[in-house]
Amino acid sequence: MTIRKALTGTFSALAVMAALGTGTASADDLKLWTLSFDSPTVVSAWKDIIKAFEAKNPGITVMMENRSTDEHKAALRVAARSDQGPDIYFMWAGLGLGGEFVNAGLSKPLDSYYAQYKWDDRLSAIAGSYSKLYPGGRHGVPYTFHGEALYYNKALFTKAGIAAPPTTYAELKADAAKLKAAGIPAFTFGGSVNWHLMRLMDAILESQCGADKHDALKAMKADWASEPCATASFKELKDWSANYTLSPFMGIDQSQSFKLFLANRAAMMLEGDWLVGQIRDAGRLADFDVFPIPTGTDRLYSFAEYYYVSSKSKAPDAAAKFLDYLLSDEVQQKYLGVIGSISVNAHVKYDNVDALNQRWLDIFAKYTKTFVNGDQAFPLNVTTEYFRVINEVASGSIAPENGGKTLQIFISANK
Repeated sequence: MTIRKALTGTFSALAVMAALGTGTASADDLKLWTLSFDSPTVVSAWKDIIKAFEAKNPGITVMMENRSTDEHKAALRVAARSDQGPDIYFMWAGLGLGGEFVNAGLSKPLDSYYAQYKWDDRLSAIAGSYSKLYPGGRHGVPYTFHGEALYYNKALFTKAGIAAPPTTYAELKADAAKLKAAGIPAFTFGGSVNWHLMRLMDAILESQCGADKHDALKAMKADWASEPCATASFKELKDWSANYTLSPFMGIDQSQSFKLFLANRAAMMLEGDWLVGQIRDAGRLADFDVFPIPTGTDRLYSFAEYYYVSSKSKAPDAAAKFLDYLLSDEVQQKYLGVIGSISVNAHVKYDNVDALNQRWLDIFAKYTKTFVNGDQAFPLNVTTEYFRVINEVASGSIAPENGGKTLQIFISANK
């Protein structure tokens, strides 16, 4: 087995081109590009998955390359413009993230493999549905389906006199005021990674606009400048960032924010089910609990992560075989709770899970409808502007009443 360790540092175009490879790898040497993993447990699981696959498939070697999110995107953008690159690559589902590389021609349609391996018989309907978003066939297979919710520090809630998690948005704001009165910031965010604060804005939009208007805004079918709930949402974002968020936060990333959360510096963190593994690795499972974001719409904030077969791959059949193994009942059952709290495989059984993962199972069982992250709902160029406007409203560079107007000017100019 060969596993290439994570590349570090900032990728220049030259460095990325070198990473694309000009060596003598055989046709069945698969290059798998994915993100760096925060959890040592996940790292160990991937090593075992690759080792077991190679044992079952002599002659196929899987070479994993891990990068940070921004480095990964940069490497893929270079790969899309070259004749080299990975055989399999990670990317989130949705028009704004996975869609960028589908539109760039980097993803191979997988309709024939869906039929060959009968993936639809194995995958949960909601996890597999994202493969149908793109024109020209089905792209990618689900790796995880994640929910995002509010983790909270039980001791800090008790210190602030909060007896139970809030069930409405008004109660959430009231609890934030109680925490502030007790000298405890309600939230910690990493503002240097655009998507972290975006989660708060997405949740606010869901609560202020309701499901239909929120969807219309993200689909760019409603006008951000004239829709009152959009303006109200930017005002709420400013209020949260100014009064109820651990500061300064714009200069730190998500990883640093998590360390502050573990250090009891803030009461809540808006994160996904994957955080359970990181809390477990820190030996702190008993200290935290989780509850759905109380938006009032009865929709779960969620997204899917996918693995795509590159259109440049010289071994697409071997790549599909590896993905089939990753999606198998055997692998998904064995690594349940490590890869994610809920499996994309509908055949998986849930037994002997820890309390925090059980809370996630209860949350997943409760919801039948979802809303997705802004960076998956928007196309890439609008996502970039959405990030910018959110950051500048939070930092005070754009007045909240001008947030929707600013975003709509960009949408109208680029639609």
